[in-house]
Amino acid sequence: MAERSEQNIQLWQHQLYSAFCQLSSPEETQAFLSDLLSPREIEEFARRLEVARMLRAGSSYIEVSQTTGASSTTVSRVSKCLNGKTGGYRLVLERLDEARQ
Repeated sequence: MAERSEQNIQLWQHQLYSAFCQLSSPEETQAFLSDLLSPREIEEFARRLEVARMLRAGSSYIEVSQTTGASSTTVSRVSKCLNGKTGGYRLVLERLDEARQ
């Protein structure tokens, strides 16, 4: 059994990130996520992305929570990430906007 060291965990995480880069369509990503996550986990990830989209568009926390069903804690956490230095939500939302045009 593999040792669960921090080095192993970092390697596994990098492998996961690289796996997503190998996917070339929404259908491939759906197939991978369906194998990787439970339907509930996929729903939660999708909800968080919608929360980020709505916050970026200027919706209030209350409106976002009522529309998505996300808790106020989740809305707050997503807002913190959306406005944080990592920029993952911003990057994805910008790319989704570009893809729609």
